[in-house]
Amino acid sequence: MARLTKNQKKAHSKLEAGKVYSLQEASALVKDITTSKFDASVDMDVRLGVDPRKANQMVRGIATLPHGTGKTVRVLALVTPDKEEEAKAAGADYVGLDEYIAKIEGGWTDVDIIITMPSVMAKVGKLGRVLGPRNLMPNPKSGTVTTDVGKAVTDVKGGKIDFKVDKTGIIHASIGKVSFPADKIYENALEVIQTISKLKPSAAKGTYFKSIHISSTMSPGIQIETKSVGGI
Repeated sequence: MARLTKNQKKAHSKLEAGKVYSLQEASALVKDITTSKFDASVDMDVRLGVDPRKANQMVRGIATLPHGTGKTVRVLALVTPDKEEEAKAAGADYVGLDEYIAKIEGGWTDVDIIITMPSVMAKVGKLGRVLGPRNLMPNPKSGTVTTDVGKAVTDVKGGKIDFKVDKTGIIHASIGKVSFPADKIYENALEVIQTISKLKPSAAKGTYFKSIHISSTMSPGIQIETKSVGGI
């Protein structure tokens, strides 16, 4: 096992062994235990009591963080010429169609979100081999395949995130930056948790929220008392 650095030891010393914190406590503590010199991301891991191998227990959804993610989201709009100005006006970083499809086929994926239209999905669908493994494939369920291109671009620029339970039953979500005030981290985290709560599959039995942890880049994880989060 690798030795802990001085800063890592200091961070761990601020966590009480075996203690489970309220969401509000954790939102403040994650700032206190972060020692990185850069503005670290704050991430949340939610373990659910579902079997993601079963289609009727798959949990996937969209949450709009009230305070955004704190990240610069690079958006590519793959649209027809009549929608290009709408996408540009909404803030898309890259706008076009055939030329960007050719770039992606050549291996270019230097974007965070791809938004497209139903009418061009036949072309975009052929990019699945490149985009699928990078979680970049547009999907109607996440709002990235739409005729309302301008709104879709505005939403993702403003803090809309798409989440999906992985094969181990965990949802990973980035909920802000360490530079955020604790109350904004709390409100972003609460929005994601409450959204996940509303998506509970009827086929899921027993405890739905198995565990919730918050951490920042390179920090220890902080376990949250699920009962401290209202509405779940």
